[in-house]
Amino acid sequence: MVFANFDPVTADIDAVQVIKLLIAGGFGVGKTTLVTAVSEITPLRTEERLSELGAAVDDLTGVEGKTTTTVALDFGRITINPQVMVYLFGTPGQDRFWFMWKELSLGAFGAVVLADTRRLEDSFAAVDYFESRKIPFIVAVNCFAGADIYEADEVRAALDLPSHVPVVFCDVRNRQSAKDVLVHLLEHIATTSPAGSHRTSTP
Repeated sequence: MVFANFDPVTADIDAVQVIKLLIAGGFGVGKTTLVTAVSEITPLRTEERLSELGAAVDDLTGVEGKTTTTVALDFGRITINPQVMVYLFGTPGQDRFWFMWKELSLGAFGAVVLADTRRLEDSFAAVDYFESRKIPFIVAVNCFAGADIYEADEVRAALDLPSHVPVVFCDVRNRQSAKDVLVHLLEHIATTSPAGSHRTSTP
């Protein structure tokens, strides 16, 4: 079963298959939190404190308590078994850091688009990005306290998602919930990608 082994292992590096996944979405949606929740290593994080200048540029509506932001990427790792490792790359959420997405998406097998129903419009750019590059993705609604509750079909309609794109709900602060999101993504990739292929498309 996926994620049966979350303990680091020693393996022949030449025999290891690496599955690269992206965690994307708008500003303050929980990308760093998801990577931190599931990574078996201390995640690499490139967070900086929000300055007064940055706060004037970034829309803090709904995330007024946020004091830091990812300026390059988050990186985490999961060992599925001695031959398969998952590398997680969290993307920056603000428009001004979108130049990073081109490099981060190279070789990606799939992506999670994290969504916040209080700021659902922030998900459009990520959805469009992965659709245009034919990278398999799912939408994971991070259930924030106080946010309105919607059904999956309502989220799908609001984001104009094709019927084959899964919509799941999660609390990325919870490790099991965050793991379940990645399981849904890997299952989706398995049904949409040719068996055994490695994604090498460029953006």
